[in-house]
Amino acid sequence: MSAVTSQPNQQMFQRLDAIRSEVSKVILDKGHEVDLALACLIAGGHLLIEDIPGVGKTTLVKALARLLNLKTSRIQFTNDLLPADILGSSIYDPERKNFVFHRGPIFAQLVLADELNRATPKTQSACLQAMEEKHVTVDGVTHDLPEPFFMVATQNPRQQIGTFPLPESQLDRFLMRIAMGYPSREAERKLLLGENRLDILDNLKPIANPGDILEMRNATNTIHASENIVAYIQNVVAQTRERSSRSLTLGLSPRGALGLIKAARAWAFLQKRTMILPEDVQAVAVAVMSHRLNPTDDITGDTGTRMAEDVIAAVRVD
Repeated sequence: MSAVTSQPNQQMFQRLDAIRSEVSKVILDKGHEVDLALACLIAGGHLLIEDIPGVGKTTLVKALARLLNLKTSRIQFTNDLLPADILGSSIYDPERKNFVFHRGPIFAQLVLADELNRATPKTQSACLQAMEEKHVTVDGVTHDLPEPFFMVATQNPRQQIGTFPLPESQLDRFLMRIAMGYPSREAERKLLLGENRLDILDNLKPIANPGDILEMRNATNTIHASENIVAYIQNVVAQTRERSSRSLTLGLSPRGALGLIKAARAWAFLQKRTMILPEDVQAVAVAVMSHRLNPTDDITGDTGTRMAEDVIAAVRVD
């Protein structure tokens, strides 16, 4: 297996290793979840973090924002939030005698959509164009979003009171869904006995910048996908569609298949390789597929994860 050896990429890897090290000081014992979040960002996708309150979802996002020096905004989704509160609105300026567009919090490089599923479906849908096309249209005028544009949404478990399930079209805009989970006993012991995590978070210094992220994305696009890897991904996708005929879920769409290979490229890049291996696909598969396979009436979100794991286990690597 070959490693990426160009000098710019070596500098990228040094920054990535430093970012991982710094995040691990704030978020204990969650290296895989941190790597998935970084892979999602590098792949140019958006991330959905679904878990109970208090396990570090927002802390992870804040740590990445500080270390990557991204212009950040936070939107606290509630049931009375309106689309204009997210996108912005045109307000009449009596001095100019015309309407002036005032940008909403969506105009940031990293947008934390906190508790996304507490907003109504109408407000949730305000994010669709931004996530897919990287611009928004208000009053017939299109406004470009900054680069890079990365939305991280947190979602409480759907059985909790006051939540609205995200529709399939909204879920499909997220490249990955992850869960933080409870810490291990040893990690929780360190958490209880150690320094306040918020103090550590406040002391984090930027290691990379938005230009570095765009450079990493360009480098990721050069990661080679062989014919065998493409066939393997197609077999995985075909397996989800075959299983969908026997369940209430839908199989992976072409957008989902493209997301799987993009995420696998980003994971291979994080492993300092120039080509995708089957284990790269397997490492990201559950995060990419689980929310796309989960039926909307499953309030726990476990069905999609089990189906994704079963699919990966069932597809043979040639």
